[in-house]
Amino acid sequence: MKNDRKRKIFSIPNLMSFARLLLIPVFCWLYLKAESDREFLWAFLVVLLSSLTDLLDGWVARRFDMITDLGKVLDPLADKLTHGALAVCLAVRYPFMWALIVLMLLKEGFMGIMGVIFLRQGRMLDGAMWFGKVCTAVLFLGLLVLTLFPHLPARTVNGLILMMMAVMAFTLCKYISFYRKLWRGETKEGVMQL
Repeated sequence: MKNDRKRKIFSIPNLMSFARLLLIPVFCWLYLKAESDREFLWAFLVVLLSSLTDLLDGWVARRFDMITDLGKVLDPLADKLTHGALAVCLAVRYPFMWALIVLMLLKEGFMGIMGVIFLRQGRMLDGAMWFGKVCTAVLFLGLLVLTLFPHLPARTVNGLILMMMAVMAFTLCKYISFYRKLWRGETKEGVMQL
């Protein structure tokens, strides 16, 4: 029983998620001290490594039947903390990034509150909805571009940030609509009973 529990905690996908959490301060340190293109490239490579483990952990978990409750929490937590750390570090260079961070906090705050409310009712989302996955991908790609290319013109940077904000605002509206339908009992799609 104890070995089975250890195996679930220290499964390969969970270890990848733990590694992603450990890479966050490494990225922050590299990015915030970077001055040359080469130093920015090192910060980018750390984020790229993190994103590769993010792609692999889900595949490994499904392929080798290593899905755990801990993994269901660790994976999105690592995603959100990575995105948040990237955005805050980028905001040091690009002040308009703070607007995206505020929107990100609103979206994640809303998702957290709704998650707790429905968890108390014995229900929870069965993974991210398609628009949530699109938002995560667009956000991550935008943040990666801004990390890799530190000398982009201000108009390009602000355009990228606006695009990420538009996708995030759309996603927030879709989740608000979804939770409203769920609250009224109009849908059960994408929800699992506990």
